Amino acid sequence: MAPLDAVLGWDEDTTAEAYAAFTRGFPMYGATSRDLAHRAGLAGSSLVIDLCGGAGATAEAILDLVPSQAQVISLDNAAAMQRVGRRTLTDPRLTWVTAPAENLAEHVPGAADAVVCNSAIWKTDVPQVLAAVHQVLRPGGRFVFNIGGGFAGVRHPDETSVRPGPSLNTLIHQVAANDYGYAPPPTTEEAPKLPLDAVADHLSVAGLTMLDTEIVAQHSTMAEKKAWLSIPVFARPNGDFTHAQRMDILDKAYSLTTPDTPTVTSWLVVVAQRPREQR
Repeated sequence: MAPLDAVLGWDEDTTAEAYAAFTRGFPMYGATSRDLAHRAGLAGSSLVIDLCGGAGATAEAILDLVPSQAQVISLDNAAAMQRVGRRTLTDPRLTWVTAPAENLAEHVPGAADAVVCNSAIWKTDVPQVLAAVHQVLRPGGRFVFNIGGGFAGVRHPDETSVRPGPSLNTLIHQVAANDYGYAPPPTTEEAPKLPLDAVADHLSVAGLTMLDTEIVAQHSTMAEKKAWLSIPVFARPNGDFTHAQRMDILDKAYSLTTPDTPTVTSWLVVVAQRPREQR
């Protein structure tokens, strides 16, 4: 089954608006979307799926690369995210479908040349989604997706070489403790939710072939991290806080940093393919 937080909070206008503003104001989603779209080999495509497409940042990158007659379907379970996307992305080649990723095969009219999923595969029922991806891809079609480094259990060397001092999350916990009496839960070493060996097993069971993997680094700043943590579904700390209290804590923690301090996040990028039919 998909994790309980797969949709919780995303189908709310405040989250959708804040998320869309982040994608417009900061480069992370644009950069990761363009990277995935390029790896999908979209030249000559006629149908491409933007899976868990949110407000359309990845669909926009796909539309920049596909032929003028191609169709792009952006599928996401959160209607609020898609409402925001429809306002800003009106390309006639793009169709919005509100549905869970697990139900992909019920909404695709024909064999897709590629399926692209940015920053969301770990929030789905992965085996079920991969089976659906296999069903909708044409033989030789690609599935390209990424997994956050923390979920995949990987770190790019750049992440360990950049040490700007305490992270914003650490400062948030300190401010919450000082100002609100917050007692963070004890830290425990958790196994990665979706490591590469599990990905390989899931792909194999679904009948998909892994073509390539790469650990990449996304470089950003403390200002971008603050904007990210301002989105309601990502606001910290957890616990019995109002959103206003979390924003107060975030502002105070951020004031202890330098906005242009560099930060690095790691991503595992996977390129898979439905095997071509044997003759």
